Amino acid sequence: MTKITLDCNGKLTTNSSDPLRIDAYLPTECVQNHAANLLPLPNGDLLCTWFGGTQEGIADISAYYSRLKKGSDTWSKAIKLSDDSTRSEQNPLFFLDPDNVLWLLYTAQVAGNQDTAIVRYRKSNDFGETWGPINTLLEDPDKGIFIRQPITVMPNGDWLLPVFYCIAKPGEKWVGSYDTSGVMISKDKGNTWTNVDIPDSLGCVHMNIMMLQDNSLYALFRSRWADHIYESRSNDGGYTWTKPTPTKLPNNNSSIQATVLNNGHIALVFNNSSAKDAKERRVSLYDEIEDSSSANKKEAAIIQGQKNAFWGAPRAPMSLAISTDNGNTWSFIRNLDEGDGYCMSNNSKDKLNREFSYPSIKQGLDGKLHIAYTYFRMAIKYVVVDENWVKTGK
Repeated sequence: MTKITLDCNGKLTTNSSDPLRIDAYLPTECVQNHAANLLPLPNGDLLCTWFGGTQEGIADISAYYSRLKKGSDTWSKAIKLSDDSTRSEQNPLFFLDPDNVLWLLYTAQVAGNQDTAIVRYRKSNDFGETWGPINTLLEDPDKGIFIRQPITVMPNGDWLLPVFYCIAKPGEKWVGSYDTSGVMISKDKGNTWTNVDIPDSLGCVHMNIMMLQDNSLYALFRSRWADHIYESRSNDGGYTWTKPTPTKLPNNNSSIQATVLNNGHIALVFNNSSAKDAKERRVSLYDEIEDSSSANKKEAAIIQGQKNAFWGAPRAPMSLAISTDNGNTWSFIRNLDEGDGYCMSNNSKDKLNREFSYPSIKQGLDGKLHIAYTYFRMAIKYVVVDENWVKTGK
């Protein structure tokens, strides 16, 4: 396949074949760029954070962000927000708390070992123009704590942060087959947190919590089994959850994100594919990384007769779906990007990866759907459409 070159200048352009759509590639000087998260600010600016460096899992990976100022047609130059030379810093997200304090949260792991991940944070009192010191929010010596999705603020003031636990069997490298999910709840504005485990959530990760118009909670999950998107619900503010069950939508063991729109509809971005579409598979997400810290650990075997994490399913197409009935059905789906989605390698240096993945979606103050996602692990692509674009196909 011809190697692609992208113009990552941050300039917004109208799609020539689709005039109701705006595209851009965010500015970056990194070889690899992945795992975007968007946040609209009340002043009309739009922020995007992601991680960049040489390759996921390597210690030169750091959190970055860019800003699209209100009225501007160009994303700002990327700014590095973390820089620990001993850990790979991944999955950043922004959270604007009720006091207008902007939080950056991200994970930090020993190279190639998600089961060593901790969660760090820093704060800004001026919408990200300046930042305070880096501190640790969550850690557990027995397992890795990972995040991906934003915090939900409940009407009673509780903060709900979805997490997933990266667990490896003793003496084995982490491969994802034993991961489970939980919700960290804070009643004191993030000073202390209490964990609520999601029942029977083995293999369900990247929990995305949404508050519906009746104040009940609806959550979607990525599946380590690369079969379906899973769902769970809570009617008591997130303290108890139903067992995750599969939806009719596929999942390929890659991230998703959904948001509740102003009209109550749910907009979801995801890869409309699963392991059934895979011609090959990988053993592990990090099977390319030389990792001295795991030198004495053996590779986890694929065991017949039990569920094993499936890596390597195509990460394409990148699709946008709309539900008008609180997630019961998804009547409208349209592709944002199409291709073979090759992801048997995370190599960005040699431009081998061709995935569209790890999307983020938010409804802006303008009512538009603002979307960002990984493009070939080389760049973060930004797309703007509206709900009608999905429903009418034009």
